[in-house]
Amino acid sequence: MSKSRPPVTTPVVDAHAHIFHQGMPLINNPRHQPTYDFMLADYLAQLDRHGIDFGVIAAASLWGDFNDYTRDSVSGCDRLRGTVILHPGKSYDFAGLSAAGIVGVRLPFIGLPRLPDLTTADYQTLLRQIADHDWHVHLHVEGLHIPAVLPLLEKAGPKIVIDHLGRPGPDDADTPAFKAVVSSVERGKSWMKVSCGYRIGEVARAHFQAYLEALGPGRMFWASDCPFVGHEAQVTYQSTIDWLLEEVADTGTLEQLFGLNALKFYFDRDA
Repeated sequence: MSKSRPPVTTPVVDAHAHIFHQGMPLINNPRHQPTYDFMLADYLAQLDRHGIDFGVIAAASLWGDFNDYTRDSVSGCDRLRGTVILHPGKSYDFAGLSAAGIVGVRLPFIGLPRLPDLTTADYQTLLRQIADHDWHVHLHVEGLHIPAVLPLLEKAGPKIVIDHLGRPGPDDADTPAFKAVVSSVERGKSWMKVSCGYRIGEVARAHFQAYLEALGPGRMFWASDCPFVGHEAQVTYQSTIDWLLEEVADTGTLEQLFGLNALKFYFDRDA
């Protein structure tokens, strides 16, 4: 298929992408180490090329709490919002970040040998601050950990966005993680990003359809995950659009997934 806007008349929102440059300080032993820049201008060009109206910049674990570039890129750009990484026990300017267009904190727990203890005073304080500023936590963790993590996040109070279809393993949809996500969404606590199928594999399609059947489309967001770090040669921006078009035929559902839900959640506005 040629490069084109999704076939909807309502606004389209890419709910997850990354921007960075090689001058940004990496954490110790990062999962990836990009050897190129993908900067704000590059991302905006992708949005324009594909007819995408709005975008959400997601913090990436590679750069820890060095949020300067994301904050500065989002600030003053009405078509962008962003999430950051914050460390428990440190002080941050929540008001200033909010004014810049930051709306959430990413919890980059994927691949950790041991998950952090969310019941500590430092984590409880951070989660309370996130909730008090009406931000969300952006959870990125393997599906097998979701049943243990979700109740702790719900109790702490912030809104929860579950990344990348809950990062399922190679099992079917009838798993503790799937049930935990469905229960949390049904209680009004969580939302989910329909993204990153290329990292998950074919099981992503089965999980997406199972979630769609169980929950309907009202609390899901499509996202590209560009620039596909580590998979740049295998994935294109257009293919992330086409993936959803192959899975969903109903126009009303596509309108919700491609933008209406994310427009309300991230930008607090209706079409």
